Amino acid sequence: MKILHSNLIGNSKRDLFIIHGFLGMGDNWKTHANKIAENNFRVHLIDLRNHGKSFWSDEFSFEIMVEDLYKYAKHYNIKRFCLLGHSMGGNIGMLFAQKYPELLEKIIIVDIIPKQYKPQHETILNGLKSIDFNKIKSRKNVDTHLSKYISDERVRQFLLKNLYWVDKESLGLKLNIEVLIEFKDRLSIELKKGINFDKPSLFLYGDSSTYVDESDFPMLYSNFSNIEIIKVPFSGHWVHADNPSFFIDKTINFLN
Repeated sequence: MKILHSNLIGNSKRDLFIIHGFLGMGDNWKTHANKIAENNFRVHLIDLRNHGKSFWSDEFSFEIMVEDLYKYAKHYNIKRFCLLGHSMGGNIGMLFAQKYPELLEKIIIVDIIPKQYKPQHETILNGLKSIDFNKIKSRKNVDTHLSKYISDERVRQFLLKNLYWVDKESLGLKLNIEVLIEFKDRLSIELKKGINFDKPSLFLYGDSSTYVDESDFPMLYSNFSNIEIIKVPFSGHWVHADNPSFFIDKTINFLN
């Protein structure tokens, strides 16, 4: 049985799983994990399959990723935990809450709604797929190449974290690009109607995020009866990076 890779921060008996978004990895959350661990948590920075240091597989769906998390918890004999998920990770968290509510104490969903989204990662994925590592031999040159596809430097810096040295001469990507390209049009979920998660839930969203509209909130209330919704000022979809102090303050207050 393959188990997801994780980086553990803190040594409390209270566990928090952090689930990253599409094309991300657990290590993106290290700064926040350190602060949460100081508040008496053991934080699991988990890499989803086909991301980070976790295993690659041709099988890739939200249902499969929920099962990966379930197996991870069982493998480490964790009976109850809190879960924080951003973007795709938030979708996984919401599905997990419907399937395995008994394992969760609290859930935090960051800037994603259980609704249909238009595909929006095509340019990024095309850029990543087009990198020829036989010719491009430095991080700087990868950045230059990606700039033809992605003008936003911040997005490129986020993506460049997926680079690693295969050997002394050549770079590679930690992402299983072929499989992720196939999945790009299936990044939305719909929750099953009539299944209510009644444990404490927090929904954080950016005040200028294009992913969330206040007209979507009834959808959340219908599935999460004990939910608090907080708008994070001066932030877009990457709420935790745009306004980290506000984000971490609300997160820790909720967890405690």
